[in-house]
Amino acid sequence: MAKFNIISQFLKDISFESPNVPELFFKNDNGQAKLEINIDIQIKGAENNLFMVDLITKVHSKLEAGEKSIFLIESTYSGLVQMEEEKDEEVKKRTLLIDVPTLLFPSVRALITRLTSESGFPTFAMQPVDFAALYEQKQAK
Repeated sequence: MAKFNIISQFLKDISFESPNVPELFFKNDNGQAKLEINIDIQIKGAENNLFMVDLITKVHSKLEAGEKSIFLIESTYSGLVQMEEEKDEEVKKRTLLIDVPTLLFPSVRALITRLTSESGFPTFAMQPVDFAALYEQKQAK
């Protein structure tokens, strides 16, 4: 792992949509819900070993029958990272794609938990994400 410091972290963009409210609240039996979670990481490099790491999260809950959307949350949570000079590109890449998102994720998780608790739907708390495993999966492709 390369040495780095997160200078700042911030919410860049967030969206909550529930297009089928209030009708979802009026029906007694809406059936089973399913959840799709997608996570992406984008890195933008800048001068002086500064990097912007965007943790892009999409959580989509929908009914299995008919694929009717319950809610959709999309967020971009970012960290501005100062990294010490690192010659090994693989070490740099692993730091920016594994270590930094691991530190940013708790804030994303808290935001999504808060949004769902305020929505009128059952509160949803995301499970921890193994960013090293995600990195290895992408490398294998």
